Order: sequence, then structure tokens, then C-alpha cells
Amino acid sequence: MLNRIELPGVIWLASDIHLGPDTPVTREVFHAFLDQACAEADALILCGDIFDVWIGDDAALDDPPPWLIPSLETFRRTANTISLWLARGNRDFLIGPSLARHLGAKLLPQPVLLATPIGDVLVTHGDEYCTDDVGYQRFKRLVRNPLVQGMYLSLSLARRRRIAQYARQRSMASHGQKESAIMDVTADAVRAAFEQSGASVMVHGHTHRPGLYKIMTPSGEKRRYVLPDWECDQEPRRGGWISISEAGILMHPLASLKSLKVACPQQGAGN
Repeated sequence: MLNRIELPGVIWLASDIHLGPDTPVTREVFHAFLDQACAEADALILCGDIFDVWIGDDAALDDPPPWLIPSLETFRRTANTISLWLARGNRDFLIGPSLARHLGAKLLPQPVLLATPIGDVLVTHGDEYCTDDVGYQRFKRLVRNPLVQGMYLSLSLARRRRIAQYARQRSMASHGQKESAIMDVTADAVRAAFEQSGASVMVHGHTHRPGLYKIMTPSGEKRRYVLPDWECDQEPRRGGWISISEAGILMHPLASLKSLKVACPQQGAGN
């Protein structure tokens, strides 16, 4: 039985911002996005990989690094204004209830059916549909095991950072050796998700292949919206979000940010 959440009003969704110490411009753009969400949305859902690496809530809350402090403050301001939901991605799956409480946000169960003004929408990070990537799915089952997570979180922060850095290096190396199609969702997994949920619309991130994709299922044509990843510190600059309201589902490029003060004049309408 899928989790179901009712969110009235205007809902914004974004994913794969990959906040970290090496992306100062992306951080500034994302803070501008949060400010606009406070002014124009009733709820904001961040669909995972909000952070490039997350080694535990204590690493951020007990002694946050300087780059993270402004983001935590902006998150708190956002959560005090609108409903803020945090989903775990493949990079930040260790986000926990301590961070959510600190920010005044809520953790998003995944996958989840959102009861929206246009009907039910299936929302998740998206990596569970990349079933052709057998190695990644095996790794995911391992690191999502509560016992493994408990052992990892019991280590010192310094050791956790070293392990995370090693895992990131291995991940980047393996991506270079994999075919592009393997790291995308598979049609069978997407069809199964639609049939099990009963939804006709899906929104997810993870694949960095933004756009609208239509797929035929036994119950008819379905629509899959993929959120873009964010990158403003190097070319090509990209990012954006999706809004859901009574007017329907709209995809918004970074150029839609009214309060954008950093130089992103070349940002296009898709990726």
C-alpha cells in the first residue's frame, strides 16, 4: 500500500541540486529559488540528492561546515513559510528525522502518491526504476540496510568522510564505464510503478534527463516528468523545477527565477 499525502494549492518540485562546498553559484541560485517558492507556492518537495554527500545529520547539526550554514538558514526560513518536504536520494539517503526537525521540514516517504488539484501524482527520487543497473541496485540494498547504516553512523566523522569520498570516487569511475542507457529508468519498471499506483502522472529526478516522457501501459497512456539536475558553476548551466496546480503541470527553467541575481543569462528552457 503506497503512502498518500494530500497537498492542496500550488506544489513545486525540484531535485538533484547537489549542494556542496564546490558549488557556490548553484547554492546562490537555489537560495533564490527557495525565496521564490515561499512567495508563489504552498508546498515544496525536494525529491532527493539535495546534497552531493550526506554522512549523517550530526555532521551538519553539531558542527556544520561554513558552506552549509546559509543553506540551513534558508531551508528553515522556507519551512516557516510553506510546507517543505525532503526526500532521500542516492547521494543523501542518510538524511534523517533530526535534520527535518531542525529545519521544520518533513521527510517524504518514497514512493508516494500526492493528492493534488489535478489528481494523484506518483513522486519519488527515481533511482529504483533504473533496474538495468544491477550493480547499483545491489549497492543500494546494502547501504539502505538499517544495520549497515547504524554501523556507519557509529564511526567518527573523519572516518565517515573518508569512506564517503572513496565511495564517490568509485561511483564516478563506474559511471564512466557504464552505457548511458543502463543508468536510465527501464520501461518495465516504470510501467509496473504506474500499474501498482493507479496514477497516470509520475514525477522523479535522478536520471538528469529532464523532460516529459509518455509511455503506454495496459491501462492506457501515462506521463512521466523528469526533473533536471542543477549546475550553475560550470557550463552548460542547467536546473529548474515543476509546478502542479489547478492549471496543470508546468516545467520551469532557471530563467523563470524572478529574483535571480547571479549571472545565468544563457540558461535555456530545458537542460
